[in-house]
Amino acid sequence: MSALPRPAYDFAVSACGGLRTTVAGVQVLMRASGALWLEASRVLIVADLHLEKGSAYAARGQMLPPYDTRETLGRLAAEAEALRPDAIVLLGDTFHDGRSEERLAADDAARLRALAQGRTLIWVVGNHDADGPRALPGEIADELVLAGLILRHEPQAGPQFSEVAGHLHPAARVTATRGTVRRRCFISDGERVILPAFGAYAGGLNVRDAAFAGMFIRPPLAGALGPHRVHAVGWRSLTGD
Repeated sequence: MSALPRPAYDFAVSACGGLRTTVAGVQVLMRASGALWLEASRVLIVADLHLEKGSAYAARGQMLPPYDTRETLGRLAAEAEALRPDAIVLLGDTFHDGRSEERLAADDAARLRALAQGRTLIWVVGNHDADGPRALPGEIADELVLAGLILRHEPQAGPQFSEVAGHLHPAARVTATRGTVRRRCFISDGERVILPAFGAYAGGLNVRDAAFAGMFIRPPLAGALGPHRVHAVGWRSLTGD
């Protein structure tokens, strides 16, 4: 952890509607899609896709529209097309369970293979997909260090300098005179950042939940996802569920 926290948040809205900020001194862009973009390294990071969650629920008798994988991969492909990254990091729980890869439709498997063409695809393993993919391209890692940042699926307890993680599916809830809004969000104190879940059927955990307690050296800033931009929301404006 750094010796002294920076005195103020450093963020600005970019032309694309993303929120540009720094994590441990590294400039990052929080995209409205829920992806994190490291422009200097040309790396795109997404967390918690939970592919084939719909088919997992259907196998247990809870019928959901079976289009979550298609929608999720479509949004990821759109991000790759817009940004042309040299690498894409899938930050764990890319699959919803150990048999999700077997249930992939052929065209969805083709979309994943296409994402690896001409770039590095890195699968950071999570608690839902601890073995990584078996028949799909890409590198498998427990965690990695990239551009001075530590990328892992599950955030470690206590304040962590330079950590980029997922797993907790952060969500921001804001109550104002016009009503209450709840959105998936990034959450960061400038020293670490936790990404929102990227998957269509992945839920969200309120950042006021006890699971986030003790993780930040100061009250964190939420980057709440809107349809076309990321909204910076201070800690005192966030409410619990």
